[in-house]
Amino acid sequence: MPTTTTESRYVFGALGDRVREQAASRSAAYDPFTTERLTATGLTDGWHCLEVGAGEGEIAHWLAQRCAPGGSVLATDLCPERIPPAPGLRTERHDLTRDPLPEAGFDLVHARLVLQLLADRTTLLARLRTALRPGGWIQIDEFDVSYGPVLTAPSPAAAELYETFLAAKNRAVAANGGDPRWGRRVAADLLAAGFTEVDPQPRVALWRAGHPGLELLVSHTRTLRERLVAEGMTDRQLDEVCRVMRHPEFSAASCVMYSVHGRRPA
Repeated sequence: MPTTTTESRYVFGALGDRVREQAASRSAAYDPFTTERLTATGLTDGWHCLEVGAGEGEIAHWLAQRCAPGGSVLATDLCPERIPPAPGLRTERHDLTRDPLPEAGFDLVHARLVLQLLADRTTLLARLRTALRPGGWIQIDEFDVSYGPVLTAPSPAAAELYETFLAAKNRAVAANGGDPRWGRRVAADLLAAGFTEVDPQPRVALWRAGHPGLELLVSHTRTLRERLVAEGMTDRQLDEVCRVMRHPEFSAASCVMYSVHGRRPA
């Protein structure tokens, strides 16, 4: 019987270069909020940081610049070769569900849009807590997709198709052990894991044609196509929903992004 790996369970795993289609849109849509919140932790020169599931390394590079010259950043990912090198930045192939982390090794741990895609988040939060130094900060940025209504659309059928697409994508995430609504529960789970000074901050944006949040969804019609078809969508529907999201009469509220701080007790 073949072994099930984390990469095969992870809904965006084993996508290779197709993941790069998403990087620019994800960065444009969410980096400003993420970096605003990271700055609020007091991040400064000399800090040692862990970036979990670093992707293309956008936030890892930002952290490395702000920790320099006395600090450092460890960026982990299943495919760390996608992360460009930078001063003060070290990369490592790492599976959070099974590979160890240095104990009390970091002043700051950050994970964005990673843990909600994995099962057993309670255990993972406990592992990340142990990796923090006493008094260190964690920041978890995650979606709650239970909100995100269509506001205007070129037709009722177009609005219905968009909602059908979102529902199929969320089923694909859940089928692999993820929780696309976990953003609303991050704060409670951090408290349960023993973190203090827990501070959840939600943010919602208006999406119109061309918004990077919508372009990220457009990229999902390609990177998740096989999974979306398995959830009942057709290739024709996926091509059409791309046209809907790029139509000048389409607008929607984004899902809620929660950025949640917590601190390991000193």
